[in-house]
Amino acid sequence: MKTTPPSGGTDLKTVPPFQVRPSRKATWLVRGVVVGLIAVAVGIIWVSNLWLTDRFTETTRNRGEIRLALYSNAITSELQRNRVVPLLLSRDPVMISALNSNDFSATSRRLISFSEEIGAAGLRLLDQNGVIVASADRNELGAAFRNAPYFVAALRTNETVFNATQLESGAYKFTYARRIESEKQGIGVIVVDVDLRQFETRWRSPSEAVLVTNSEGLTVIATDPRWRGLDISEALETRTPDSALRRAFEATGGFFDIEQPDAYFRGEAVMEMSGRIPFRGWRITSFSTYASVRERVNGVLAIEIMAFAILLALAFYVLSRRAQSQAGFFRRESEELRALNLRLSREIAERQKVQKNLEVAEQSLAQSQKLAALGEMSAAVSHELNQPLAAMKTYLAGAKLLLQRRRPDEAQASFQRIDDLIERMGAITRQLKSYARKGGDALEPVDLRDAVRGSLSMMEPQLKRGDVRVISTLPDEPVLVLGDRVRLEQVIINLFRNALDATKGAQRPQVEILLNSGETAVLSVRDNGEGLENLDELFEPFYTTKQPGEGVGLGLAISSGIVADLGGRLTARNGHAGGAVFEVQLPILGQEAIKTQPPTPLPVTDQKIEAAE
Repeated sequence: MKTTPPSGGTDLKTVPPFQVRPSRKATWLVRGVVVGLIAVAVGIIWVSNLWLTDRFTETTRNRGEIRLALYSNAITSELQRNRVVPLLLSRDPVMISALNSNDFSATSRRLISFSEEIGAAGLRLLDQNGVIVASADRNELGAAFRNAPYFVAALRTNETVFNATQLESGAYKFTYARRIESEKQGIGVIVVDVDLRQFETRWRSPSEAVLVTNSEGLTVIATDPRWRGLDISEALETRTPDSALRRAFEATGGFFDIEQPDAYFRGEAVMEMSGRIPFRGWRITSFSTYASVRERVNGVLAIEIMAFAILLALAFYVLSRRAQSQAGFFRRESEELRALNLRLSREIAERQKVQKNLEVAEQSLAQSQKLAALGEMSAAVSHELNQPLAAMKTYLAGAKLLLQRRRPDEAQASFQRIDDLIERMGAITRQLKSYARKGGDALEPVDLRDAVRGSLSMMEPQLKRGDVRVISTLPDEPVLVLGDRVRLEQVIINLFRNALDATKGAQRPQVEILLNSGETAVLSVRDNGEGLENLDELFEPFYTTKQPGEGVGLGLAISSGIVADLGGRLTARNGHAGGAVFEVQLPILGQEAIKTQPPTPLPVTDQKIEAAE
């Protein structure tokens, strides 16, 4: 039987094909948009990974190089601090007398006090037979080290000898040794132990390995004890797979591999950095994992992935919202993205907290280095207070004599000068206290002419005790610089005192002070002494040409540091007609600052100070 469709109905077989094609086109459009979005996301993430990896790797490398520089400076400072000790102790009259008389009852106590004062790892005194006769550790007394390398090397030369000896445990022992002479004959050896193994504990880190090699390429300091005595290639082969470094590297993941790594530990990529230590050809090398780089890159990539995931979810939602079956999928995906966002926010907050802690640690390290310099400054305080103390003693004697002669007005002037000297000594001690704080000292305009006059007034008692001709040439106009008058007078007094010491052997001693102003203020101190011999080490701490007991060699080093802090430069040279010339160059203040100071013209003076009655 033949049936016919009802009126108004439509047979599916009679539907034109073009009415079905739009749904198929929409499906392919959705697929094309999704595939294109995924391709763009993958490309951007891949390019971002390469670019961010290179950028963060360079940042990590720069930080590693800064750490290497700090490590190198720490080793150099420790070696230089202990290097001068044997030289000082070899000239100690107590040590020389004990070796000559074989009476060592008080030498061990003296070495113990020295060890506590300078912070040396060990001090010991050996006689000419290599037997320890005095030591900061009394358990070492009586031990013989006749064949020890540092003992043999010290007896053969009259210089301080450095030696690195590997012990049976594999660790290295670092010593400075120097021969003690009496009547140009070697009677013993003073030995100072240098504790460099302390840096192995300080540098130990789960994501970094550090080693120091000598000029022969052998490891002398290492955060891994098994590396000592080996070269770098052998040390890398002895690294065990279950080490903290390997575990830290494996924890970073391996989704994006670092191309062209610097070095490998058991096939794992790490960053190798090397630097030079200015001591006997030593070098320092560090191996760091890419953990921090990988974490930072993954953090940025996670944000990008989250952003593309959101875009993808929106695309699915807009293009396929008519598909009710996919609504639940998008809701669940949205919840997962929110959870991921929360986790990423927590990770970002944790990283920011770690960054703040790192900044605080860096500030604490800078403050610790600043406080470490107080050890050297404490030795400098006694050097800088000698001049005011000597002047106070002279003024007190003069005031006493004037009171006996019933001349109170003149005695009052002497007491006023003593009060000024006490104020100056207080200013010097306040500089030492202010150095321990994180803030810097406030500078103010200072007329260099006033600083020169104050320095000459401070040196007046010493000038009256000798027949020295002093020529001071100062300009009529103020010469203003930005600085601290007390510190500037400290520099001028140190230079003037050196000039007086240099002219002791001259027939007609003369010191000339010349102040010029142009683009910069130049203060020259010239003497007619024998001149300078070693210009390269002139401004090094503890370098001096004076006899023992006359100076510690800190005056020029302190003066150079003060001038550098004020933005200037201190130089030294030999004059064409003989003698030494020291020049202090400081920036001149602007004309507006000059106008604020009242002019106090001072004519050129040529004075000769004779010996006092």
